[in-house]
Amino acid sequence: MGEPADRTLKFQPKFDANGLLTAVVCDADSHKVLMVAFMNRDALEATIETGFTHFWSRSRQALWKKGESSGNVLRVIDILVDCDQDALLVRAEPAGPACHTGAVSCFYRRLEDGALVRVNA
Repeated sequence: MGEPADRTLKFQPKFDANGLLTAVVCDADSHKVLMVAFMNRDALEATIETGFTHFWSRSRQALWKKGESSGNVLRVIDILVDCDQDALLVRAEPAGPACHTGAVSCFYRRLEDGALVRVNA
């Protein structure tokens, strides 16, 4: 019916061919999705060790702490792991807007009739 409990409860993250996991971050209180980013092993370890989100920037090819320059850090409340262990849901407490644009969430636009429309996010 399912995998043995000892296997399903062992944390064995499955990083992709580029060494990355998808990390979806939501507000721990409102459950609103704030952002989606990627973690490599170093980012995941830093997140677990510090209690603040760290990610791998694919464009800069560098580790970064969310909010290191803006102060808009994301304090980790807990980390949920999907059934395949190839994606994470990070429940966090934001210290300000999560998006670099200043929006509360990176998902502040909706697709309508082929165009983007700003929404309250």
